This record gives sequence, structure tokens and C-alpha cells, in this order.
Amino acid sequence: MKLKLGLPKGSLQDASLQLFRRAGYEITVNPRSYFPVIDDEEIECMLIRAQEMARYVEDGILDAGLTGKDWILENSAEVRELADLYYSKQTFGKVRWVLAVPEESTVRSVNDLEGKIIATELVKVTERYLARNNVKAKVEFSWGATEVKPPVLADAIVEVTETGSSLRANGLRIVETVLESNTKFIANCAAWEDAWKRAKIQTLVMLLNGAMEAAGKVGLMLNVLRSELDKVLAVLPALKRPTISNLSDPDWVAVNTVIEEKTVREIIPRLKAANAQGIVEYPLNKIVL
Repeated sequence: MKLKLGLPKGSLQDASLQLFRRAGYEITVNPRSYFPVIDDEEIECMLIRAQEMARYVEDGILDAGLTGKDWILENSAEVRELADLYYSKQTFGKVRWVLAVPEESTVRSVNDLEGKIIATELVKVTERYLARNNVKAKVEFSWGATEVKPPVLADAIVEVTETGSSLRANGLRIVETVLESNTKFIANCAAWEDAWKRAKIQTLVMLLNGAMEAAGKVGLMLNVLRSELDKVLAVLPALKRPTISNLSDPDWVAVNTVIEEKTVREIIPRLKAANAQGIVEYPLNKIVL
């Protein structure tokens, strides 16, 4: 038996493969094939555009896959949402679908779009957004290059952004956020009821969550005199509680903990000032929760 797993093709592909690598899976992609090879004989991978993933998982063509919350909603897909994986093309966080207009536009809110034309890939979600606001406007599907369509081909767009830099570069101003989205690990409902597939999926989710948890964090090991331990512990912000181990010399202990990588340069000098010795920083692939 094999688990049929969908991986997102396109902008999320590289970030997804890196996440799997940190989780302990090596995936090799042949640029001429839609079937990557994974070093787990019980998993069969297929590259699918994120926009279509939820539909194929719902239909059982795939047992599980990674896609955005946005595309689950766009397809109104009935799937099991098992994990939030907060990564995107550029950042570790959510992306936003925003309503944007040219800088010189008079549109200041969604209510100003009555009778206007909106271009977007996220047609159904945008239509529901307009309906919630009692606005009647024409929503046109955009095949790409959506940012260049206003003001000639559309009055406004609903487009995905991480930083807003592409919108600003095209002379566009964000009016409102329509939807926040992040990558989800989803499963087919029938596959989830299968004991073998559920166990396989749960292992995948655990390891991917662990890889996400480790992102941006490092481990620290150090030695300190037992009499100085309280001063060292006061410096350390731990993921949980630091691990304290006895050394062969009863006057000394070893301390092992996990911290945010961005805080290392501030914490290490403070640890030295607290008389910590033999400080070692090491990378984390994953944290098994």
C-alpha cells in the first residue's frame, strides 16, 4: 500500500521540498516529470498546482497534499485540514489576498466598487466577499500578470501578497484585506478513515510540524558551575525548560536549550557574563513535539 501525496508545483515548490528535507525526507524532482522520487517506499508523490490540490484530494485521486487555505475555500473542498504550515514563497508566515487599486483611484473601500470590474484568480472567494458587503461588481478571472490590469482592463484587483512590494512597484494601493491564508496539510476524508493511511499521515504531519517548529531556532549547549546556574537560567528564554545534566565534576552542570536564532548574538555575551563556559550553538532540523 502507498500513500498518494500531492506536493505544490510552482511558487511553493522549493519551500515545500526544503520543509520535507528538514523533516527528514529527501525528495528528488526530475524537471521533466510530475512524479518526484521520495526516499520512503510507502509514499508516492505527485506535483500538482496548489490551486487544484484540494479538488484532487477531495476526489480521492490523492490521499493527502499541501495547499493554501485560500484554494480550499475557492474550491469549496470537503477535506480534512490537519496542520497549519506557516511558510510561503518568501517568509514564514501568512499571505494576504488584498483588494488593490491604482494610487490615483477614488476607491477607498469595498463599498466604492459598485458596478466596477475586479480581476483576480480567486474568483469565488472574491464574489463571496462582495456579497457579504452587499456590493454588486463584475469579477473576472485573471490568467496572470494581474497587477498590470488596472486601470485599463479592470478597476481593481484582488491579489495575493506577502510584503506588498510588487503591488507598490506597479503603482497600486492596498484598500482592504480580503483573506489571510497559509499552507495547510490536508487529507482525503476516506483516506483518513483508513487505519494504515491515517497512521502514515499522522507521522508526516508530526515531522513536518517539528520541522516548522525548528525554523528560526537553534540549540545551545554550555557548562556552568552549579553555584552560577541560577544566573545562567535567568538569561535563557527556553522553548520549554532547559535540560540540566550532571557532569563528572559534581560542582558543574551542563545546560541544553532551544532559543530563537535572532537572539543568539544578544544572549551569548550575557551568558559569558554569567560565567557560562564551553558555549556551543548547533542547528536544528526538527523538534519532535
